[in-house]
Amino acid sequence: MPDPSPVPLGRSALAALVELERVYQAYPLSAARLKAALADGADVVFGLEEDGELLGYAILSRLPFDAELQAILVARHARRRGLAVALMEAVIDQAKAWKSERLLLEVREANAPAITLYRRMGFAEDGRRRDYYPSLDGAGREDALLMSRRLGGA
Repeated sequence: MPDPSPVPLGRSALAALVELERVYQAYPLSAARLKAALADGADVVFGLEEDGELLGYAILSRLPFDAELQAILVARHARRRGLAVALMEAVIDQAKAWKSERLLLEVREANAPAITLYRRMGFAEDGRRRDYYPSLDGAGREDALLMSRRLGGA
């Protein structure tokens, strides 16, 4: 069976998004935040579904000149299949369709797999937010790397 392709999700996906966050994130996005993303015309939530299961998603927000990746997640059991790449390609295509000049994101400095993916997809580090995230072990704080990719814009 071929891997699923990202599609925009609607409000009916809220429960599946909440569950994916609950299971796989140390600091999950709230149901209210996910509901707002599904309802906001400036956001697109892309999802990957297979056999009725939500395997991953990405939230993209439209800004005045740029677009920002708000969140991306692939279920642990579905990783290493290129699904994050497929989500990122959908995000990049949408940002280009919006005529965004750049695609922005931030990532935990310790999230080496994500940083590798972003660099492979043309993102460069622009800076960092010191002590931005609570550490995953609860013992302190962790920097956020700020990354972007030029898209061309209008």
